[in-house]
Amino acid sequence: MQGSGAVADLGIRLRPSSSAPHAREGCRRCWKEGDLLVYQPGPRLTFSLLVCKMGIPTPSLSGLSLSRPYLQCTYIEVDQVSKTHAVILSRPSWLWGAEMGANEHGVCIGNEAVWTKEPVGEGEALLGMDLLRLALERSRCALEALHVIAGLLERYGQGGSCREDPAPFCYHNTFLLADRTEAWVLETAGRLWAAQRIQEGARNISNQLSIGTDISAEHSELRTHARAQGWWGGQSTFDFAQVFSLTQQPVRMEAAKARFQAGRELLRQHRGGITAEVMMGILRNKESGICMDSGGFRTTASMVSILPRDPAQPCVHFLTATPDPSRSVFKPFIFGAGVAQAPQVLSPTFGAQDPVRTQPRFQTQVDRRHTLYRGHQVALGLMEKEQVTPQGLGATLGP
Repeated sequence: MQGSGAVADLGIRLRPSSSAPHAREGCRRCWKEGDLLVYQPGPRLTFSLLVCKMGIPTPSLSGLSLSRPYLQCTYIEVDQVSKTHAVILSRPSWLWGAEMGANEHGVCIGNEAVWTKEPVGEGEALLGMDLLRLALERSRCALEALHVIAGLLERYGQGGSCREDPAPFCYHNTFLLADRTEAWVLETAGRLWAAQRIQEGARNISNQLSIGTDISAEHSELRTHARAQGWWGGQSTFDFAQVFSLTQQPVRMEAAKARFQAGRELLRQHRGGITAEVMMGILRNKESGICMDSGGFRTTASMVSILPRDPAQPCVHFLTATPDPSRSVFKPFIFGAGVAQAPQVLSPTFGAQDPVRTQPRFQTQVDRRHTLYRGHQVALGLMEKEQVTPQGLGATLGP
């Protein structure tokens, strides 16, 4: 996954058991940057790689048994569950949720922004990033995560500003969910949603509705609502993207069409030879627009996950935790006994004085950069001045 504000990308690849001695040989991948792609070559494969690109370099780890009845998310409280699963998150450091992440059971999720005919609510509810983290904390498989998100949408709704700024920036969300055996695309419009199971082949999404007539599951009122609004007459085949997409798309959604085509083509070019390294290369591709560093957006963090079908083998998650994957190192992470948070990638906290906690919100600014982020920025400056080589980058970034 990989991201930069309100954009995303993702893809998946599995490999036959006869040629998969290394987890990296077969993979399911998703990137969060406005475009998501999935490649699943069929049931014979033994490995999955999920790669994602997301919106801010702050991975964090959690997983506990809790007795507190309520849980504070970014803006609102929700009922807490008795036990949560351990998670690794890459998230905007000002909010509670995450734009991408994985849990100890090999469930990986990435989300992205989308605008539909359903009005976007500025009222505070659950952010799509809150939904993503809640699903990871409460699910053992991708399908269960989908049900968690759908249930939370129905009860609490989605809404609130998705930007650390006094001017609200609101949107609905789409998700790509994957585990060791399957993947799903979930696209929402307010409390309504449609989902598509990905069983094989290539699939990508890019800040726009992409599920057409091939709907595997949906909200019980999806079609009746569309008919009541006059968006669908009920006689023709129901096409979710066609019915719920805006007639006049925002400029950023129009720009996503080019990334959608480019992402699909890059996956096609590597079909049959997709590895973790290939996925990282796609995330670093600037010509396609997948790796962003202009137009007001920058890819702020990236993630690639290897998900073996064999539950005896550990999943491996690679995260940059720094902007621009073309100039970042993917660092491996494996869930295990005694694993702890790395302080170098934990952003500072500000308690009750945090601009997101005070009313009115976001009236002041604070420095949320973590240690690795600061070191990365120094290294980039030196590289641009040719004062350090890529080989010497490690010494500049520190341990």
